[in-house]
Amino acid sequence: MTLRAADAPVIEPGPDQRWSTWTSVTRGQRGPDPRPDWVVTADAALDTELGVLKTGKEADVFLVERAVPGDPDRTSLLAAKRYRGRDHRQFHRDAEYTDGRRVRRTRDQRAIEDRKSAWGRAMAATQWASAEFSALGALWDAGAPVPYPVQIDGTELLMEFVGGVTGDGAYQAAPRLARARPDRELLADWFDQLRDAMGVIARLGWAHGDLSPYNVLVDGADDGGRLVIIDVPQIVDLVANPFGADLLHRDCRTMCAWFASRGLDVDADELFADVFAQAW
Repeated sequence: MTLRAADAPVIEPGPDQRWSTWTSVTRGQRGPDPRPDWVVTADAALDTELGVLKTGKEADVFLVERAVPGDPDRTSLLAAKRYRGRDHRQFHRDAEYTDGRRVRRTRDQRAIEDRKSAWGRAMAATQWASAEFSALGALWDAGAPVPYPVQIDGTELLMEFVGGVTGDGAYQAAPRLARARPDRELLADWFDQLRDAMGVIARLGWAHGDLSPYNVLVDGADDGGRLVIIDVPQIVDLVANPFGADLLHRDCRTMCAWFASRGLDVDADELFADVFAQAW
């Protein structure tokens, strides 16, 4: 270890570590105020990569600890979602979701539409990351059950880790709704939570667009469970996107099919009518 003149240790990032990127991004690339108390903003913090949480069609998600060495009061766990370029992802229905969505600079928009150029592929990945970061910020402000978006840096989105610690000290992400086997009373409560969450999204004029039991987490399942909606890069504008109502209806059918398969009497058309009415 290298020592300073006063014999104070010099801390340098080790393997799978980097200095916190909080101060290297602009204010507009940070999550909405007021920030939760657990968000670590110190210059002295280190980001330590702890492993893979999920591999997906358009991005991989890693577990990252952001902490100030030696200060247990300034530590947090983050989910780092890193988007791939178009060459390395399998999200082929971009146009269905992005119809009505534009970027600020026409040069960048033309690049995105040019799938053959390296710049276009890079801009497309950045567009998806930025869309998810912006959507999470607006949804969080509106009270929707989504992870808090901490910051965005290029194609990397850092957000709240939804999960906990097992009895042996291992970190464990909250389970997906698809894996849950709740009793009837809890099932009804979860459906109410889902309907309320979809209503919050609709009041912003949006639909999730790709909602399924695989992108809904059950946080604190041992204590009843709080549903948390994730994976919102394809959030759909119900007005500007001509497919908006159809995608919302598909969300309703998908989710109702899961609840019905567990024994709850639900109707997708009724859910759609309830949620869609809140958009106006």
